[in-house]
Amino acid sequence: MDTEDFDWEFEHPIDSLPTSFDGQEVDPDEDEEQEEIADPYKDDESKDDEAIQRECLKAFASIDYIMESGVFKDLKRYFQAGGTPEQVVLLLSENYTAVAQTVNLFAEWLIFTGVNPTEVQQMVEDHLKALIIKHFDPKKADSIFSEEGGTPAWLEIMIQHRTWRSLFYKLAEAHPDCLMLNFTIKLISDAGYQGEIGNVSTACHEIEVFTKVLQTTINKLLEGGEDAVIKHLPEFSKMVCHGEHTYLYAQMLMHLLAKDKDGGSIIRRLYQEVQNAGKNKGEGVTQISLALSSAAAYPKACQALLSMICREALNTADITVLFKLYMGPDPPPVELIRIPQLMELFKQTLFKPGANVNPEHRNKYTYLLAYAASVHETFKKEKRITLNKDELKPTCQAIDKVYNICSCDQKVGSELTAELTAFYQCIRYPVVALGVLYWVDKTVLDPAYFQRITDHTPLHLIVLDEVVNCHPLIHGKVLELLIRLFEDPYPQLDVLVQVLDMIAPPYTSEFVQLFLPIIENQDITGTLRNEDGKDPVSNFIVHCKTNFIMMT
Repeated sequence: MDTEDFDWEFEHPIDSLPTSFDGQEVDPDEDEEQEEIADPYKDDESKDDEAIQRECLKAFASIDYIMESGVFKDLKRYFQAGGTPEQVVLLLSENYTAVAQTVNLFAEWLIFTGVNPTEVQQMVEDHLKALIIKHFDPKKADSIFSEEGGTPAWLEIMIQHRTWRSLFYKLAEAHPDCLMLNFTIKLISDAGYQGEIGNVSTACHEIEVFTKVLQTTINKLLEGGEDAVIKHLPEFSKMVCHGEHTYLYAQMLMHLLAKDKDGGSIIRRLYQEVQNAGKNKGEGVTQISLALSSAAAYPKACQALLSMICREALNTADITVLFKLYMGPDPPPVELIRIPQLMELFKQTLFKPGANVNPEHRNKYTYLLAYAASVHETFKKEKRITLNKDELKPTCQAIDKVYNICSCDQKVGSELTAELTAFYQCIRYPVVALGVLYWVDKTVLDPAYFQRITDHTPLHLIVLDEVVNCHPLIHGKVLELLIRLFEDPYPQLDVLVQVLDMIAPPYTSEFVQLFLPIIENQDITGTLRNEDGKDPVSNFIVHCKTNFIMMT
């Protein structure tokens, strides 16, 4: 293996100054002070020769200083100050431990013993990265630019390799105020790798970098479809919600893009997903969302919405204000009540088990939710030209019908069978399907639910099956619920006795081979057996052993 694979000898000349640093343009000819920064001997003018020699000798006495990039500069300073070569040679040689060369030697030995060279290089790089992260000093890193007078050539080489770019990303997350790292992130973005830095908070401080990353990520989400959205949305939301400035900038951009016919629906979804992700960031997120929805033209609606969202609860007074506005001949834009936080509050209020909304005002709640879910409108030059309410009435009726079922939390099992037809009719409306999913979630995750159920297949899970059949886009949410349902512990429920009650002979040999060892395990079923052997566990063991021996 060539030693150059692992040596980092930074001997490349510095030919140019950075064109920008921390967002500010740098003109080398604008100020004489810029030239002074690049002069490594400027401070020596105020020192005597002995002071310079002591300073250089201290540096020469450090471990492996001969490998440092500044060794030639200090050698020149030392000799100009009258230093003698003998002492320099002694210090540099005595303190040369050859760490880098030893690493190369070990690497060659590993390869000689049969280890893949790629694996060896990965081992060395990973260890080096760990050491850099552990010992990184932001102040020393920032001094690179003041001492070197420009962008070091080795830095430009490093950012060409993904391994070292990932190192800079981790360092930038740990040290967001380091100017050297901020500038390096900008170099990486300018080099065309902005698609990698979507989850780096440093990208949120530079408008140019943030814009490039935002554009690249949105294109990736548009071109990759649903799979890309699921994979990259968390990182995208984290980046956009980094601060109010990034949220406002990104949301305003997506708000404008959502009006485009090509890909506008996907952008609108991203816009709303980010809204939902930012709901815990404070009132500023809600106010920005309302501002982009033209809420300023409807101060009463804006005040009612802010009141409920900030309190995280719906109330009759504010609902009545919105109801009157949206029942009027010139209602506000429907986008105003499609804020994810508000839709979540409607879902929790109308579909939670045992929901209890004042009957005198319930129609207002269902009307507003149905309006937000079903009404379609188009605008041209900020003026509404169409308002389609064809689906409003049937959606409202479906929400009301399912509310009546969900609010009766005393019904379980076979008592709900009579409601299946109504469920199937109403679930075809997406807003109802999401509400039913929420109702099922809260119902089946109740610790006492399975103690009350006697059916082999609970009706709530049958309803979930219909939700999946009607709405492919909700598959992910249903899967999350089922995973939680299977993974949650049920200490109050004896699972084995449930299984033994549900099964009956004859059993296949494959089933006996798999299930019998579990039942015979004393640690699992010891507490379920009686001394007289007249219990489901003992009966199952006797039956399986007798019949299985006969079969074999």
